[in-house]
Amino acid sequence: MALLLEHEFRPLPADKQIETLPFLEAVSHLPPFFDCLGTPIVYSPVKADLAGNIKKIRAVYESNPSKFKTLQNILEVEKEMHGAAWPKTGATLALMWLKRGLKFMLVLLQSISDGERDEEHPNLIRVNAMKAYEIALKKYHGWMLQKLFMGSVYALPYKSDLLKALEKGREVKEEESIEKIHQFLTRVTPILDAIYEMYTRMNAELSYKA
Repeated sequence: MALLLEHEFRPLPADKQIETLPFLEAVSHLPPFFDCLGTPIVYSPVKADLAGNIKKIRAVYESNPSKFKTLQNILEVEKEMHGAAWPKTGATLALMWLKRGLKFMLVLLQSISDGERDEEHPNLIRVNAMKAYEIALKKYHGWMLQKLFMGSVYALPYKSDLLKALEKGREVKEEESIEKIHQFLTRVTPILDAIYEMYTRMNAELSYKA
């Protein structure tokens, strides 16, 4: 899967300490995924938000690479630095929104990989996208954004077109594409789960609506 496996994520270490630079290098290849979903009015802002948050985290990392070597270092140091303003500030806030965008992407791909579908319209991905939105983003969006997304599911590409886009236009058998999605999910899901666990453990999760 050309787009997803272009730059592999490192395996999650036993101590679940995710090194910042390799994480940023891998995740920076993922915003173009949202181009594959069409509907620019909805997904272009999501893509831009993802890319913008990666840029913010990178800027903090590059200000002091040894101090911000891991993602946990970032949260710990910023908690000290920003006091009462934390966690709604800096790279901590950027990573919070980045993980939500990644969660949407992973739940959508997992749902497709698991074969979940509308039996009457098996080549549509509305069911998968709605599940991903409900789990990853809906509770953080206000009424207007929710309405916009609900309308966008009717303009999503066919599953076959999405898989072809993820292969960068190459014709590949569906089973082969699904296997590559599975490889991607096997590597990335534990990393994302560890980031969510870190936010819960450090009481850094916020529930305000965008």
